[in-house]
Amino acid sequence: MIEPFLGTWKLVSSENFEDYMKELGVDFAARDAAGSVKPSVNISLNGEKVNIQTESSFMNTVISFKLGEEFDETTADNRQVKSTVTLEGESMIQVQKWLDKETTIKRKIVEGKMVVECTMNNIVSTRIYEKA
Repeated sequence: MIEPFLGTWKLVSSENFEDYMKELGVDFAARDAAGSVKPSVNISLNGEKVNIQTESSFMNTVISFKLGEEFDETTADNRQVKSTVTLEGESMIQVQKWLDKETTIKRKIVEGKMVVECTMNNIVSTRIYEKA
């Protein structure tokens, strides 16, 4: 059920994002810029394809994919990754793999808010979005 995720979301809080970006290997200047912005995320459905468009003053990105199918993604910090997004229970789980590394981005709806947990190794960042 992708329907609860559809719509436009605005970042309202972020915990541990700096450490998560550091774990990803993002350089200081990019971490500094990315850490200070409040992106909006639009999630839409076009037939079988899910589109996630992220906009901020730092960087705009768009990914388009079919659930369960691997696709190539260029991340906001310019990593070239292989991503797969699946629905597990009430969570949308995205796994990015590159250079023998892996990170997981888990999105879930909790009390009308989208809670995004970004995990790499033992570092977890939690970002909370409200409907715009």
